[in-house]
Amino acid sequence: MHTRTAIAVRNVSKKFKLFNSPKDRLLEALHPLRKQYHREFWALRDVSFELNQGETIGILGKNGSGKSTLLQIICAVMLPTSGHVQVNGRIAAMLELGAGFNPEFTGRDNAILNGATMGIPRKEMLKKLPYIEAFADIGEFFDRPVKIYSSGMYARLAFACSINVDPDILIVDEALSVGDAKFQNKCFMHFKRFQAEGKTIILVSHSTDAILRQCTRALLINGGRVMAEGEPQSVIDRYYQLLFPSSRGNECADFRPESLDDRRDFACLQGNGLPTLLPGGVSHMVGTCEDRNSYNKDEFRFGDREAEIVDYVLLCEGRFFPIEIPSGAKVSLYVCLKINSFDGQLSAGFAIKTVDAVKLFGANTISSGIRIPMKQREMIWIRFDFFMNVGPGDVFIDLGCGDWTEPPARPLDRRHSIIHLVVTGNGRFDGLSNCFVDISVMGQSPVAGFETARSIAAE
Repeated sequence: MHTRTAIAVRNVSKKFKLFNSPKDRLLEALHPLRKQYHREFWALRDVSFELNQGETIGILGKNGSGKSTLLQIICAVMLPTSGHVQVNGRIAAMLELGAGFNPEFTGRDNAILNGATMGIPRKEMLKKLPYIEAFADIGEFFDRPVKIYSSGMYARLAFACSINVDPDILIVDEALSVGDAKFQNKCFMHFKRFQAEGKTIILVSHSTDAILRQCTRALLINGGRVMAEGEPQSVIDRYYQLLFPSSRGNECADFRPESLDDRRDFACLQGNGLPTLLPGGVSHMVGTCEDRNSYNKDEFRFGDREAEIVDYVLLCEGRFFPIEIPSGAKVSLYVCLKINSFDGQLSAGFAIKTVDAVKLFGANTISSGIRIPMKQREMIWIRFDFFMNVGPGDVFIDLGCGDWTEPPARPLDRRHSIIHLVVTGNGRFDGLSNCFVDISVMGQSPVAGFETARSIAAE
């Protein structure tokens, strides 16, 4: 079956003229010899990609990388300096919170105005207004001037206008972060409905979790150029490398105790919490994560390694280094940190994810209120005890340590998907996690049970 192209971007570049002051702009405009007072800035350089109908693509990039400029060109808000864009279908875009709204108009009037800018007749927009009003859910403010709206109300109205005009292509540029949890959930539920209907979505976000959950493909832009394109997880890995350029790559650390003192210090640490019956003894333990059956050689690692994760140990139901863990079983995860040159507030944590990178659970020492005493060239074992209350299937575990001297945390060593395990179970529940539901039948029939429950509540 032929796949229809929704958007085709061909060799698009965009140049801006930057002036130091309005005076320089005026001088250049009036100069008889057309002397230049500006400098050129290329926001985009030779950007090309195609988006097929029904795809959801996520666009990542640091601030100033050219993402918003690209979206404005796709939406014909701005013309490219060179190249061209072909769009097949009606676009609804949220490029900026409340962009295009007249602050003196009411929400209702702005909804009609928004439709007019998209070429939708007023008569048709009047039919859509009840759906827009219901989705925005801002009550009487729908008939009040938008200049008195909160940022959340702007987001609700803007998104309601965008999705209720039956677009073929929906573009959202980081506009949902101001919405509350219920509103965000409602928006993403509509994303799923749009995807099921074969709509095309472009989502620009700094949230890698949102890109993983919602997108079938991802695009990374840096310095106005396409740096990576493809499967979301691989593009996100490149994005992390871009954010943390001091990373040494994806290799597994191969630390070995460098002196007898290191071995003695490690033995003392072992007596302070790590089981003493580990197979192979102390020397077998340190820095041999690549020898574990559960080690994932395709892990992704980044951070400057002022402190680093050199090993881990898993213990479940009396077994060390298990590959399979029963659903609901208690697990002890030991993480070995080596302090190199770090001198700050250290945090350590882990996260459990599904195969498609949905985070099931995570914990760290900072959120648990635990401080890690340390000194340089020291190795420290951190123990995490938890229950694997997740559904049967493959799971991956991230390990990480960071600098929490000044929030947000600065990554020191992040090892994504370093551990691969298989959770086994009896299939007595559905979903990703086990909430340990207790089911009981009350009464001899649904009606009798209801009456019994109602009489109990009345008492």
